[in-house]
Order: sequence, then C-alpha cells, then structure tokens
Amino acid sequence: MRKLLLLALVGLGAQLVDGSLGMAYGVTSTTLLLAIGASAASASATVHLAEIGTTLASGVAHWRFGNVDWSVVLKVGVPGAIGAFAGATFLSSLSTETAVPIMSCILFTLGIYLLVRFTVVGFPTGRTGPPLRKRFLGPLGLVAGFVDASGGGGWGPVGTPAILASGRMEPRRVIGSIATSEFLVALAASVGFLVGLGSENVNFAWVGALLLGGTVAAPIAAWLVRKIPPRMLGSAVGGIIILTNSRTLLRSEWIDAPAGVRYAAYATILAVWAGAVAWSLRQHLAEQALTASAAGAAPEPGDAGRSKSERPELADELG
Repeated sequence: MRKLLLLALVGLGAQLVDGSLGMAYGVTSTTLLLAIGASAASASATVHLAEIGTTLASGVAHWRFGNVDWSVVLKVGVPGAIGAFAGATFLSSLSTETAVPIMSCILFTLGIYLLVRFTVVGFPTGRTGPPLRKRFLGPLGLVAGFVDASGGGGWGPVGTPAILASGRMEPRRVIGSIATSEFLVALAASVGFLVGLGSENVNFAWVGALLLGGTVAAPIAAWLVRKIPPRMLGSAVGGIIILTNSRTLLRSEWIDAPAGVRYAAYATILAVWAGAVAWSLRQHLAEQALTASAAGAAPEPGDAGRSKSERPELADELG
C-alpha cells in the first residue's frame, strides 16, 4: 500500500511537471520505477498505460484552456504513434540486463538536456508565424515516438523544444498540442508492449496508482502552465533525473563502480544541480525585474503626444 501511495504521488508530481513544461512525465515516472527494481520494458509499459489516461485528461484540459492546435496534433501525433509502436517492440525484445542500462543512458541524457536547456537557455517566449509543415512534424514525431517508448520517456523533451525553436507557435499552444498528441503515442506504445510482453508482465496496480495521481494533476497543470516559472522547474527536474539514473548506471554491470567513485559522482552531481537551480532562480528574478522596469518606463497614455522637453523625467533620463 505504501508503494502504491508513493506511485500515486509520483504520478501527480510528474503530471504537474509535464503539464507545465510540456515534457518529463514519462522520464520522471520511469526513472522512479527503475529505481525500485522494475525491468526496463515493464517500467515503460506501466508508464505508457497510465499515460493513456493522463494524456487524455491533460489534452481535454488544455483544449478547454485554448492551448491546442489540432492540425499540429495530427501531423506530429500519427507519426509519433508509429515510432512509439516500433520503440515498444524493440525494447520488449531486449533482455533485462541489456535494456535497463540502455534506458538509463537515454534518461540520463534527457536529464542533462533538461538541466542545461532550462538553466542556460531558459524557456523560449516563442512567436507566431506560418503553419508548421508535415515534412517537419512527421519525422519529428517518428523520432520522438521511438525515443519515448524505448527510453521510457522523451516525447516532450524531443518534441516541445523542436517546435518552440521553429518560432511559429506560442509556447502554451506548443505545450498543449504536444501534451494532447501524446495520447496517440501512449496508446500505440501500450499496444506494442502488450503484444511484445503480454499483460502478465505489467503491474496494473502500479498503472492505476500513476493514473490516479496524474489525472488529479492534469487540470491543475493546464492552469499552472501560465503561472509557474518553467526555468526553475526544468532545472530541478533535470537534476533529479540525472542523479537517479546515474545511480542505476554506476551500479550496472556495464560500469560497476566502487562505492567511493559512486559517492564522489553523487556529490558532484548534487553540487552542480544546486548551482543550476540557484542560477535559474537568479535569472528568473532578473527577468522579472527587467519586465517590471520596462513596464514602469512605458509612457502614460496622456504622454504619447508630448515632446521630450514637455516630459522632464524622460529628458533627464535620456540626457
């Protein structure tokens, strides 16, 4: 019962992160399942089955808040479903000894990506432009879907930044569209795992716990996407994923590092992580101050037609 309660809380927290950043539900949940001893394929299957419900709830919530572009959902989601089915089939064919380190490598890499992107670059403000084309969204969905199923997560970390970087959609609509299209990815991956593993290898109690927590969090996350500082959240989540998967990798048969090396690595990661979160907080506060300063410097409506000499406060400021 304690484990199921923990999984429900993880599902809630992971969905809050995913709904706010447009990424990291699968990465966060799969990382925890690997840490408590689940096999790689079973962990990914559990998460994707739970995501059928959480992504449906998240998609409905984002749709109600006006965060969804349905043309993007279809153009990226259908290829994503094909890639996810292929990734699930691939992972199901690997032995546990081989699959767990491979999945941890993927998750570790995604964790580094999250930490670096949100600490150094922040969260792009985005802008609108011509509609995104199928020749861009199709391959993107195919790759993101395969990584998502074979790595236990990755749809958001691969898809969201790529679309944001195109500069053709508002961030909230990018997040909403990626979150909604993930329903197709989760459904296809789940079918692939059930075909490859069989239902007896999936713990449906774990699925239910993750689903319950994620469903409760979905509407909250759709609202928080407009309120929460994504820069800090991305840095914090990236550090958690790096730390947890480094433990799996260092203890795996591939590396089997001695205790002293492991603890030194953990200490280094913790130090870098703390510094990254502190830097993100500092940058967030600086951005807030800059925004407030710009808003304060904007001319009053009645000043629009006044000259510099008629506005002494601006004359002093501008020299």
